[in-house]
Amino acid sequence: MRELAGLRAEIRNHASNAWATDRGYEPIYTASPRSKIVVIGQAPGKQAQESQIPWNDASGIKLREWLALTDAQFYDPDTIALLPMDFYYPGKGTHGDLPPRREFASLWHPRILRLMPELRLTVLVGNYAQKHYLGSAAKKNLTETVRAYDDYAPDRIPLVHPSPLNFRWQAKNPWFEADVIPALQSLVAAAISEPAVKDATRSGLRTSHHP
Repeated sequence: MRELAGLRAEIRNHASNAWATDRGYEPIYTASPRSKIVVIGQAPGKQAQESQIPWNDASGIKLREWLALTDAQFYDPDTIALLPMDFYYPGKGTHGDLPPRREFASLWHPRILRLMPELRLTVLVGNYAQKHYLGSAAKKNLTETVRAYDDYAPDRIPLVHPSPLNFRWQAKNPWFEADVIPALQSLVAAAISEPAVKDATRSGLRTSHHP
């Protein structure tokens, strides 16, 4: 925990984040050496940044429903690490929030992930996380990547973003609720079960965090 705390201070004080620190922004992410699952999303929204609570919006409510987790489970870093592709609200663009900074995840994610040795499942939410972490294993677009979810099991699973803006996509792709969500919930339940974690530690179960 001391290493993670020192890393958070380093992120806060880094020159590339001076604009955020000047605004009173804190880096929005959670992590623990005992985290079992890491959820990698896009970047905090304005509401999350102001409240300093990740996924503190309608998207977060839907995501917790998909994961079949209570608020207490979701926000317990010993269970779930929340690691967006950028830890700061990027501001508003022409069509929604601006994208995460391209270099941010490459700079900070590997150092944080190395401090979470018990991770068993990586949930990749949205196109930015999938392109970064799946690399050439990603399909031609987000829909095809999510449809091929079983190709990445059991240690990774791609999801569409749970934003209300994507509800139309979900309506057009009923296989997502019918197939992907049950598979997701099964993987989550296995990852957070204590016997499974012990077995994974003994067997050296692979978790992948790199493109």
